[in-house]
Order: sequence, then structure tokens, then C-alpha cells
Amino acid sequence: MTTVSGRAAALKHRLCGLDGWRRWAALGSLGVMAALALPPLYLLPLLIPAFSGLLWVLEDAPSSGQAFADGWWFGFGFSAAGLYWIGFSFFVDAAQYGWMAPIAISGMAAGMALFPALAALSCQWIFTRNPCTAPGRVLVFATLWTVTEWLRGWVLTGFPWNLIGTAWVVSDAMIQMAAVTGVFGLSLLAVAAASMPSVLAERPGHWRSVTVCAVTVAVIWAAGTGRLSQATDETVPGVRLRLVQPNIPQALKWKPELRRRHVLKQLAMSRAPAKSGPPPTHVIWAETAVPYVINQMPGLTQTLGLAAPPGGLLLTGAPRSTPQGVKPSRLWNSLLALDSQGRITGSYDKFHLVPFGEYVPLRGFLPINKLTAGRQDFSPGPGLRTIKFNGLPPVSPLICYEVIFPGRVAAMERPAWLLNLTNDAWFGQTSGPYQHFAAARLRSVEEGLPLVRVANTGISGIVDGYGRIVNSLGLGREGVIDSALPAALSVRTPFSRLGDGMTGFLLVLTFGAGLMMRRIVYNFG
Repeated sequence: MTTVSGRAAALKHRLCGLDGWRRWAALGSLGVMAALALPPLYLLPLLIPAFSGLLWVLEDAPSSGQAFADGWWFGFGFSAAGLYWIGFSFFVDAAQYGWMAPIAISGMAAGMALFPALAALSCQWIFTRNPCTAPGRVLVFATLWTVTEWLRGWVLTGFPWNLIGTAWVVSDAMIQMAAVTGVFGLSLLAVAAASMPSVLAERPGHWRSVTVCAVTVAVIWAAGTGRLSQATDETVPGVRLRLVQPNIPQALKWKPELRRRHVLKQLAMSRAPAKSGPPPTHVIWAETAVPYVINQMPGLTQTLGLAAPPGGLLLTGAPRSTPQGVKPSRLWNSLLALDSQGRITGSYDKFHLVPFGEYVPLRGFLPINKLTAGRQDFSPGPGLRTIKFNGLPPVSPLICYEVIFPGRVAAMERPAWLLNLTNDAWFGQTSGPYQHFAAARLRSVEEGLPLVRVANTGISGIVDGYGRIVNSLGLGREGVIDSALPAALSVRTPFSRLGDGMTGFLLVLTFGAGLMMRRIVYNFG
């Protein structure tokens, strides 16, 4: 153990001694390593050198400016590696937008890197004024990293994508913790566990701190395993869902000469006989599966009604607008419920819109167009809603990335399930759709609600209230999923009741424990 401690000290000395571009490259590389622990690779052991290395340089940072820069370079590597797939959307129309891909990726990474930079700056400020013990610094560091992840979910409409706690989705047992603490508790655990080995560079006796941390992870895994052992496979009686994944490339989806063919393809998939089990009672299509502004196409709803089973519904994504001639003209990204007669019996409008994808912020000052079809901005809907569609339990509809926001996927009137329609075809065969699906699974655990996810090109699937995948259809595949709807958990989860209150309590507790460790005499060595 002394040899390991000596090697850790030597490695820390070498890393902290770097300057200039070598230091930037090293920190950026550590950020890339952290990103590789996320879906779909789940290389969790890389979190240890990534976060231990970052904490080492923050402990040694001579100034606030240096700490901010160190955190920024780490964050830039982390975000560039984790969000590279954003660039693929620009090649859907490569002739017009392809040149923007490297600018978008680097710009996004630079902006997202401000949050790790803020965490690093805060750590350096606290470390110089409150000399914690090495394990205490780990807890402070993990807390501040998690705080900035929480901020990232709110600032400028929020983008809580690739929260580091998502790495635990590799284990059904580990993510059960999210039912109590939400994903932010998983982030706190991940950063603390990954950075705790950094204490070995200070003195060998801190092996006990590393052991305590490892035991904590093991206990959480065991508790999650115990929770899953009590889980049931209860389903909602009388409901049989068909999820339609047509796998239509984004570059072809809106071509005028192909749109009719796309609708007919999905109709045929919806009406095909079930290969096993009872026939579907409800059919669900993906976000904007109907490539028309639906109320501007007379007779289209009657055609779509052919996809609805007798007595059931078709739930589909489709853009809709104000009637022609009505001013001001408005456009919505909507979910519509149609019966077998083609009558619209319910609707939901997306309220959390994607900047530059669905609207242009500060349009009066930015003379550019959206990347999506058409130049008109989408209008936001009224917000979260719990809707009762015929023959289905009350549902909270979520379109696209509305599902990634912890604690903001269910209205006050509690639903019995979550329905996420999305179109990840923009991002091709990249990490993006896997990351999106992993985030959606965490919402199920947090809320104790089953999730039904339908994506144009994948990943479509049904997840129960424990975050377990009941059935799924992989990325880039064409097909349907016929499945029962899992029942909601009978007892609400603590996180679904307390939300950010639970997150805040956990972070204050951990931060306080880290600061208090400077007053505790450690006799581990």
C-alpha cells in the first residue's frame, strides 16, 4: 500500500507540474476519459483517473484563474467527447449546414465547460480558506460538481444531458438509489467514489477512506438488488400497446415526394397482425411521425385513423398550426390521439423547445434559420399535463428531450405512466440516442412510473417503474413492439414527492461533512 501511495504521489506531482498546452491537453484528455464512462460504452473504471486527476490539480492550483482554466479544459474534453453527435444533425442537409458542425460542437463544448470550471473555481476558493483533510476535499469536490450539474439543468432553459450519474445505468441495481435521491445522488456517488483514490497521494493511511467508499458503493448495490428482488411484473389489464419504429432517415423524412410513402409504411406496420399475444389496443408513433402540418391536409386524419385499432387510438407525433389565415400564425410540435374514425380526441403540445432546432432565441438579433424543416419557429405548449386518453391510464406526455429533466416530467396531478415520443434520427448511429434512452430510464426510477418510448429510428422501448427494460428495439432497426403496459409502483418514491428538496438536503449534508472533516483528527494511518 505504501508503494501504491508513493506512485500516486509521483503521478500527482507529474500532473500538477505540467503547464501550457501540455496541461490543457492532459486535462482535456481526463475529461474525455470521464465521457467514455457514459452510455453506450460504460467504461466506469476510467472515472477514477479522470476525477482523481482533476482533484489533484485543483488542490495544487496556485490561483483562482488557474483552477477555472483547469476545470474548463476538463469540461471541454468531457463535453466534446460526450456531445460530438450533435454535429451529425448538421449533415442531414450537408450542403447548407455541414460547415457549421465543428463550430457547433466546439461552441457547445465551450459553453458546457463553464459548469465544471465553476465547480473547479469554487473548490479552489474553499480549499484555500478551509483546509479540509484529503477525504473532506473529496466530499466538497463531489458536492460542488453535482451542484453545477443541477445548475446546468436550469440555466438558459437547461440542458441536463450526460449527468455523470447516468454512468450507473449499466446496473439496474445501482440506479435504484435514484428513487430516493434522483440522478443527482448517483452523480454525487460517482464523483466521490472516483475521486476518493486521490487521497492516496497524501498518505498511505487513507486507504481506509477508499475502503469505506468502496463499501458504500457495495451497500448501495446490495440495497438496489434487494429492492429489485421485491419487484413485480404487474401490468395494466386490458391494455396492449404497439410501438411503431419505421427507421426513416432524417434526410428523407420531409422530402415532398416521399412523405405519403412514409405515412403508408407506418399504417401498414400498425395494421400488421400480432406475431404473438392479443392484438394491440393502442398504436403509438414517434415524434413528428406524420410529416405534414396535420390540420393543413384535408382528409389526412381519416387516413391516419386506419392505424387505430377498433375501439382504441393512434397516438402520434405531428406538427399542427393555427388555421390558415389566422394571425398570428403559430406552429406546435404536438402529440395527437386519433380514433378509428380519424377524430382527434386529445392533444399535447411540447413546451420545452430545443434552441435553434425548434426556435431561434433572440430572433430579432440572430438572422438565422432553424435546422429543422421550415423557417417558422415552434410555439411552446402550456406545460406538463396529465391526460386521460380513452382506454388508457392517465399519462404524462413528453416529447423529445423533455424527458431528460429530473423532477420535471410529471404534473401535480400524478400520472400512471410516462410517454416519450422522440426522433433521434438527426444523430444517426452515434452515442446520442443511447444517452437519451439512458436518461429516460432514470426518470422511471425517480418517479416509480413505467415509461413508453417511441423513436423513429430507435431506441424504442418499454421500461417499468424500476428502470428495467421490459422490451426494446435497437438503434437503426425497423419493426414494432407489442407489449403490455407495466403498472405504476403502488407506493410513490421519495424523490417523486420531494424532488429538488431531496437533492438539496443530500448536497448540504455531504458538503457539511466535507467541511467538518478539517476538525476531525484522522488516525487511519
